[in-house]
Amino acid sequence: MHRGNAKKPFDRLVKYIRVRSEPGARFVEFDFAIGDPNLFVELIMPQGAFEHFCAKNEVVHMTNEQMQAVDAEMEKWRYGEDTLMAHNHERNN
Repeated sequence: MHRGNAKKPFDRLVKYIRVRSEPGARFVEFDFAIGDPNLFVELIMPQGAFEHFCAKNEVVHMTNEQMQAVDAEMEKWRYGEDTLMAHNHERNN
């Protein structure tokens, strides 16, 4: 059955980006997440490829609040005390 322009469930998920490189850089360094800004991969692409990637995926830039939440979560896992790694360290001492 033909559904016209109906998107598949995966395609309906929001795709987020967060650019980490400086404006005008030869390569664009960015985080890319699907559905949840906290679950992202780090990617690097030439500017033209990045622009095509963004258009093809209909990306949304992470909000300041989302970026702060991602940063806080990264800090927690890197340096925090209430993490699985911290508990593993405690057991080994």
